[in-house]
Amino acid sequence: MTDIAFKPARTLASMVRRKKIGARELLDHFIARVEKYNPKLNAIIATDLDAARKRAREADRALARGKPWGPFHGVPMTIKEAFDVAGMPTTWGVPDFKNNIAKRDATAVQRWKAAGAIVFGKTNVPAWLADGQSFNAVYGVTNNPWDVTRTPGGSSGGSSAAIAAGLSGIETGSDIASSIRNPAHICGIFGHKPTYGLCSPRGHSLGEQAAPDDINVIGPLARSAVDLEPALDVLAGPDEIEAGAKLTLPPARRKALKDFKAGIIISDDVSEVDQEIQDRLQALADFLARAKVKISDKARPDVDMKAVQRMFALLLRSTTSHRQTDKQFVDNFKAAQALDPNDQSPQANVLRAQTMHHRDWLTVNEERHKLRWKWHEFFKDYDVLLAPIFPVTALPHTTEPTATRTYIVNGRKRHHSDQIFWAGYVGSMYLPATAAPIGFTRAGLPVGVQIVGPHYGDRTTIHFARLLEDAFQGFVPPPGFE
Repeated sequence: MTDIAFKPARTLASMVRRKKIGARELLDHFIARVEKYNPKLNAIIATDLDAARKRAREADRALARGKPWGPFHGVPMTIKEAFDVAGMPTTWGVPDFKNNIAKRDATAVQRWKAAGAIVFGKTNVPAWLADGQSFNAVYGVTNNPWDVTRTPGGSSGGSSAAIAAGLSGIETGSDIASSIRNPAHICGIFGHKPTYGLCSPRGHSLGEQAAPDDINVIGPLARSAVDLEPALDVLAGPDEIEAGAKLTLPPARRKALKDFKAGIIISDDVSEVDQEIQDRLQALADFLARAKVKISDKARPDVDMKAVQRMFALLLRSTTSHRQTDKQFVDNFKAAQALDPNDQSPQANVLRAQTMHHRDWLTVNEERHKLRWKWHEFFKDYDVLLAPIFPVTALPHTTEPTATRTYIVNGRKRHHSDQIFWAGYVGSMYLPATAAPIGFTRAGLPVGVQIVGPHYGDRTTIHFARLLEDAFQGFVPPPGFE
């Protein structure tokens, strides 16, 4: 029998409400699993068990009085280390911040607690959240539960490993360059990258940053698509400073699979996809055709893929440019000014983006918004676009710097920066995307698909993922953790 820890968070909450299990009992069950399995994963890197047990006892007393706290009452959960949890460290894996203890909860944490969840720990990240794997000098390396010699992805790698291994009820990650979608794909779970601006990122920062970063979003990770929509309902909505705003997300466009009209992209020369992933995407396309979905492998927005790749690189690196010290900025500015104008290498464009004038940024931003309108036109005819999440599956651990790192796809060497193309193809346009598992490679490594929808079409992409979960492929516990 599969462990109760692998049940959807919504089911766990229902069991607590119906008094099939107590909140304290459920928390202790998850803690026991963490003690047993986390040492070989290093997914959860900080806990506050005393506070969690106290809150779980309070949850049981509240339920006894007939006053449940919310839709996730009594569900034990962890949260990505990058979010502030009062009394716990927020380091982003950076040694200079190893003693940084949060004074208050991030907005997302406040909302989870108001929804009844029991936050008991934090999960690992790469340094500065800036890698597709999860290791840092503060907490070390996190392993993939499907193969501990490989990465669980990043930057929400600890989050995804914890969910896949049944160490947490539900999670919240963040995503600027596939940091929710990439580890969901690699660990075989579900994740949702919301429409930009839908969920408040306040408290997802080092220090007291008030301004949200361009492209970056926060969103849920779960073992079942049924958890994504109620989790999004918890996280979504204006912050206190936006008191005059009101959020009303439209319902899913269609109800049944056969009612959907979808495009699918299997691969592209800009970021070639491994053949085994292509095979799973083709198997999905064939299944959808048999299920009477109107599916086309030719339908896509009228955008130039190479232009999108360059635009995303500039937007991404300019967004994170504030991490430079004054000296680093001056040195990088001089190096950028000395570049050959014809040099379009990844390293050259990083330098340009980190030091660009605001006038240049506005030019790139204008290009982005023109492309957003092309996506808008596409979604007048199609409900969703299915695309790769990442060109490869879980990679072996490496400590090689990202600037010189490469990977192999279909026997050919590619630069590390090509991996995040599929993230920027969607994320730089502010669009929602749901990651869903669609099978495994011959070596038993998970493969996911990215379900892209129109601006504020979050319920549509999540609903499509639920339909796939029921009819095609759902979460499978990794061997040895059942």
